[in-house]
Amino acid sequence: MANFLSPGVNVTEVDLTASIQSGATSTGAFAGIFNWGPGNQIVSISNETNLLNTFGKPDSNNFTHWFSAANFLAYSNDLRVVRALGTDSLNATVDGSGLLIENELDYLENHSDGTDAVSGPFAAKYAGGLGNSLAISLCPSSNAFSQNVTSIAQTSSSITTSNTTVLTSADLRSYIVVGDLISIGTGNNQTAYVEVSSISNTRINVSTAFNKTISSGAAINRRWKYYSSFTDAPATSTYTNNLNGADDELHMVVYDADGLFSGAKNTILEKFAFMSKARDAKTNDGSSNYYKDVVNNRSKYLWWINHPSLSGTSWGNTATNQTYTESTANINYYTDLGAGADGNPTAGNIQTAYDLFANPDSVDVSLLISGDATLATQIALTSLAETRKDALVFLSPLRVNVIDNTGSELTDVLSHRNSLTSSSYAVMDSGWKYQYDKYNDTYRWVPLNADVAGINARTDLERDPWFSPAGSSRGILKNVIKLAWNPTKTDRDSLYVKGINPIVTFPGEGSMLYGDKTMLSRPSAFDHINVRRLFIVLEQDIAKAARTVLFEINDEITRNAFTSMVEPYLRDIKGRRGITDYRVVADTSVNTPEVIDRNEFVANIYIKPARSINYIQLNFVSTRTGVTFDEVIGTNI
Repeated sequence: MANFLSPGVNVTEVDLTASIQSGATSTGAFAGIFNWGPGNQIVSISNETNLLNTFGKPDSNNFTHWFSAANFLAYSNDLRVVRALGTDSLNATVDGSGLLIENELDYLENHSDGTDAVSGPFAAKYAGGLGNSLAISLCPSSNAFSQNVTSIAQTSSSITTSNTTVLTSADLRSYIVVGDLISIGTGNNQTAYVEVSSISNTRINVSTAFNKTISSGAAINRRWKYYSSFTDAPATSTYTNNLNGADDELHMVVYDADGLFSGAKNTILEKFAFMSKARDAKTNDGSSNYYKDVVNNRSKYLWWINHPSLSGTSWGNTATNQTYTESTANINYYTDLGAGADGNPTAGNIQTAYDLFANPDSVDVSLLISGDATLATQIALTSLAETRKDALVFLSPLRVNVIDNTGSELTDVLSHRNSLTSSSYAVMDSGWKYQYDKYNDTYRWVPLNADVAGINARTDLERDPWFSPAGSSRGILKNVIKLAWNPTKTDRDSLYVKGINPIVTFPGEGSMLYGDKTMLSRPSAFDHINVRRLFIVLEQDIAKAARTVLFEINDEITRNAFTSMVEPYLRDIKGRRGITDYRVVADTSVNTPEVIDRNEFVANIYIKPARSINYIQLNFVSTRTGVTFDEVIGTNI
């Protein structure tokens, strides 16, 4: 109670409504090789389109990884993905030297201060050869946007419809760069704008012929290539004008030079209008308008690295009393990016990526997908699941065990299983599937562990984690053209005793998971998926709720409060067919004086888990016509 110095009323609240809330049980986790996207960073993916937009398309080098992620998403909408990078992976850069920027944190800590001068002004946002398709153009001023070069005229005797060369009376390289558009003449006698393809001294070559005949002496008009994509020329922003500055605005275009992103060469991917060269510039809503910040915050394709070569010494200064200039007046900027590389991520790089899922306190995942993992990676993932104790890892045989291995599949799959450790936190299936790759119009062999993880997630959504994911009710797999190996009954018997869950195709029924064992070698309730997942749910939820007891007094009130919180939760699980019976003991029989003196609290929670049916015995009894069923029922058969 508060100590009052004068009469008064103090109101406090004591919350005795604590209850146990169920946590997420169907969140998948996968680390693999992709062509695009942030590296060594956990990214939340909700569907295949999201996967495509974030990590690019599958190709012949990474399709087993890409489709492992996509196949899980066919059953669930909750996947955490990490892109593994190799030491030779590189982001494409303007200067063509390449630079590895793993993710946003790496950029902010190591590449955002303008000291990577050797890499040019911009780098692809993500590592990979895909970044080599990117190109950019900057328009830094109103004159660069559009200009009539009145002081200089073409001097060819005549420009005709077939001409692709212009001769001038002076060198125009201070006004025109390759990529700009030029026309000749004025009014009705003006030619269409055509793109400059090369410049040498007083000669300008254009990409296509002019569409009019123009006599010598006509003026040359120049525009930025992307003139028609913007409403007006860059000039002075309101922010800078209010601070007595000038000429701070610039436009920028990011385009797909090789068509690898859009499917069509030179497609504009992004436009940024009326950005500012002033580092303190703000838009009307108060957000930064500094071109570095705009590119970093809004571009899907680029990081800012340094000011471009056309920048003057004023770029990046504050706006007050500052007039912004370029190193060469009236020149636009066009450049491609290069030296991006996918690299060759090793099994060690992939294991490093999976390590981001190691801490259960910071990363909440429950279904670890191994994909096309090596034996060493599968062993590492099993260890990771054992350490977390709140997630299952899903494994498949190696490709060589089941594809083009006719007659030896059983022997090789069992041999692979014997190389793995015993664990109730690991689940192994029997093979690979053949599926259609719509992005490349071909068929691919892909391991099945992502599908098995997926049907566990689907079981959570449709029923509960303690229901078996196997069989024709919940175990049907999607997108299966055929199995690499369809085990026979004899094969299935050999697989199942080793904790390998067969995946089989029955005519007219489809392909299904035909077992629900974990890889625990010894007989135990935990050698079945549904029991192991039941206890993961119970342990995770009750442990989280038990934190409310920390630092409370270990007395009857606290112990009763804990029991009254746990019992309704277990009663609900029982009603949902997860357990058949339970008991919670948290009284003085376990919280002895010695336990209390050690500042400990003990609760014993006894559970009788529900079991799935794995074996069915059907007895058909033939009787004589005159015998009643009551005479034979109860007879030992």
